[in-house]
Amino acid sequence: MKPSERNFARRIDLTSLQLFVAVCELGSIGKAAEREFIAASAVSKRLSDLEATLDTPLLYRHTRGVDLTPAGESLLHHARSVLFSLEKMQGELSEYADGVRGHVRIHASISAIVQFLPEDLGRFVQAHPEVKIDLEEHLSTEVVRAVQEGAADLGICNGGVLGSGHELQTRPYRQDQLVLIVPRRHSLARRKSVAFEDTLDFDHVGLHSNSSIYLAMRDAAAAGGRTIKLRIHVTGLDAMCRMIHNGLGVGVMPRRAFELMHGVGDLECVRLTDAWAARNIDLVARDFSTLPVTARLLVDHLHAGAEQTEPLATTE
Repeated sequence: MKPSERNFARRIDLTSLQLFVAVCELGSIGKAAEREFIAASAVSKRLSDLEATLDTPLLYRHTRGVDLTPAGESLLHHARSVLFSLEKMQGELSEYADGVRGHVRIHASISAIVQFLPEDLGRFVQAHPEVKIDLEEHLSTEVVRAVQEGAADLGICNGGVLGSGHELQTRPYRQDQLVLIVPRRHSLARRKSVAFEDTLDFDHVGLHSNSSIYLAMRDAAAAGGRTIKLRIHVTGLDAMCRMIHNGLGVGVMPRRAFELMHGVGDLECVRLTDAWAARNIDLVARDFSTLPVTARLLVDHLHAGAEQTEPLATTE
């Protein structure tokens, strides 16, 4: 940070920022003073000092109240962001006082959550009960965006969505195999394996249109000059199984996820022979080396699972 930037940070008063936001929200110095239990003259003085520090007018003052100048609108955006970050920091630090000495934010795909994370996170929490883990389910593309924007410390998703030119770091976590789910009496149920192209004559039950599985299916169909006969989109794997069981089509999901369903419907799974059906699920971070200590402990724990996973069988 340049010396001038350090001096700027030292000159900005957080109380003045809070009062500035209050005045903007209420449109009046007097109303802001009442809400914040401070004299109106003191609020006015702090705002004047803030304008002097920034060397630009922030408010148009008139008899009905105040309006923001263009510079004031810009400051309001940044001030809210700063104050929100401070509130978030206070909340997280208060957990340390309560005995929670670590906090890791994870965004993960449904495939990772259903197949692997319950057991892996359960073992980690048993070994590190002082660590708090916030886990949110998102599409793989949204997981990547959350890590890029800093909304998540760690992402867990299909590595194939990253593409080229990204600046994120990845580590292997698990592998999964996509399979075709069909009713037990379906003509494809007697097959040991099937090419995805051979399923396109049938109606399909698909996951969310932006899910990595559906995008891979769509691209595979387009590569063969075909389209998917989609009957319905669903948001969960259990819903997909129930729809397939009731004759609405066939579907594609990870084998382990299907096995963990414990027989939701009278269904069979058939292995897909396409190369894209064998997938890598990766850990994603902006920089693993700069993660907090507790997050790095979790990464090491999850990455160790990849070393214990047997490679997927090669497709036919």
